[in-house]
Amino acid sequence: MVKQERALRTREALIRSAATVFDRDGFSVASLSAISSLAGVSNGALHFHFANKATLADSVEDAAAQRLDQLITDHEGTAGNSLQLLVNVSHDLARCLHRDVVLRAGFELSRHQARTGGRDLHRHWHQWVEAALKRADGEGVLNAVSPEAVAVSVVAATTGFEVLGTQDPQWLSHRTVTRFWQLLLPRLAAAAALADVTPAGSRTAPHPPAAAPHLPAAAPRIPDQRGGTTL
Repeated sequence: MVKQERALRTREALIRSAATVFDRDGFSVASLSAISSLAGVSNGALHFHFANKATLADSVEDAAAQRLDQLITDHEGTAGNSLQLLVNVSHDLARCLHRDVVLRAGFELSRHQARTGGRDLHRHWHQWVEAALKRADGEGVLNAVSPEAVAVSVVAATTGFEVLGTQDPQWLSHRTVTRFWQLLLPRLAAAAALADVTPAGSRTAPHPPAAAPHLPAAAPRIPDQRGGTTL
């Protein structure tokens, strides 16, 4: 049991370290040596858990997808209607993309042209947004708009914030997302429902994202290319 727990801690440390290096250097440039060094393990230990960089990237995407699913689940049932739910989740997604390197790296890996066969977090997010808008339409909350067309606009904006946020975190700020919804909601929401939908989010952070269990208590800070540090 102790040996299994140690192996799990090592695997989780490698996933987080890989996310940090992918986020900092990009998938193509990232080296397995840099990842194992940041995790505090040998290259042999890394290869025991992951055959190559591609399988390690797949695991980062899997972990990011779990974080995205948990974020959505945490908000289910907390809003008065599905349109408010979408607003709330978009705020929390922006907040988590700013602070959670695994989630951020998962989205970045999904955009990488050199990778095939991995999870597509953008598509996963698009599917959920479209489903939420269709529920809102069924609830009578939407104006005379197409849920599918609106989903394209919402996903384009929110994923655009994610990309721009790699250079300037203000794109992922609560203020930026609120302004986006202030502009969109008057066109999107039915007149009778508009007053019931809060652009700033009615519950933007139900729970802070759980820290990955079993990771080292203090990962070293590494200068990143955006001028700050990554954990």
